[in-house]
Amino acid sequence: MTRDEKTAIIKDLKQKFAETPYFYIVDASGFSVAQDNNLRRACFNAGIEYRVVKNTLIKKALEALDTDYTPFVSEKVLKGYSAIMFSKEVGNKPAKLIKDFRKKNNTEKPILKGASIDSALFIGDNQLDALSNIKSKTELLGEIIGLLQSPAQNLIGALQGQGSKIAGILKTLEERKAS
Repeated sequence: MTRDEKTAIIKDLKQKFAETPYFYIVDASGFSVAQDNNLRRACFNAGIEYRVVKNTLIKKALEALDTDYTPFVSEKVLKGYSAIMFSKEVGNKPAKLIKDFRKKNNTEKPILKGASIDSALFIGDNQLDALSNIKSKTELLGEIIGLLQSPAQNLIGALQGQGSKIAGILKTLEERKAS
């Protein structure tokens, strides 16, 4: 690979890291061609970009960003085989994909080496369960809206219930007066 090609890859990665709030670095070494193709297909179907990149290029792209990614280097996230999973919209989608892929293929891989969720760093495969339980922004907004609407709905229901009682009493009084 020439220096110009490496520079282009680093520039592309830097832009991708800056634009994508959620990315996972995984180890899928030792996969057969069929397993690797299955993983790539699963990522494509889920809307996750999957790329295998040299660690030095990943490191240089991360160093060029404003966020501090030194724990990825010091914790040996960028050692050995590394692939990156980029998810633009949902932070837990790659974690769920990894868990589903492991279950369906009866394998321990891909292994989560590290993840960045809105610049919060998660290091190690033991973080996979926590990452898969993170709620998306849409889910959180839905919960907040539901919580905010609940008291108003209860008040409206109470007023409508009391209003029908008052209307019933008035109708009864009117009927008594008429007779």
